[in-house]
Amino acid sequence: MRYTKGTLKKVESLLKELGYTIRYEKGSFVSGYAIVEHRKIAVINRFFDAEARINALSEILSNIEVDESILSEEALDMFYLLKVAQKSLDDEA
Repeated sequence: MRYTKGTLKKVESLLKELGYTIRYEKGSFVSGYAIVEHRKIAVINRFFDAEARINALSEILSNIEVDESILSEEALDMFYLLKVAQKSLDDEA
C-alpha cells in the first residue's frame, strides 16, 4: 500500500462512513492517537506525516467493531486493504 495523501483521504472517508469524527490535535498521545470514550471521535497527533496518520487510523480500525454492511464499495475495498496490511505488520512483529 502506498502512503499518500490520497490514501489518507480514503482512510478518513472510511472512518467517517463508520460515524467517526477525526481530529488532528497536538498533544502527547501514547500511541499517536486517542479515542474519546463513548463517542466516535478519533484524535490523531497533528505532527504525524501521512504514513503515520494512516498507520494510526489503521490501528484504530483494527481495534473497533466494523459493520461492513454500511460501507460503500470503495470504503469496503480500503477496509480490506488495510486489514491485509495490518495483518502483515502483525506477522512481522
